[in-house]
Amino acid sequence: MPRCDHCGSHVSDRFARVFSDAHGQLNACPSCSANAGIAEAARERTRADD
Repeated sequence: MPRCDHCGSHVSDRFARVFSDAHGQLNACPSCSANAGIAEAARERTRADD
């Protein structure tokens, strides 16, 4: 089962497919981000890693 690369929580395969970036990194999940802001948090965390 996939894990969030930010907090390590398990996520579903479907969640990982939808919210992973182009490199397969999952930078946000419901455990470490508000549901409404997961996509935005993932984008911000990806930019911070660049």
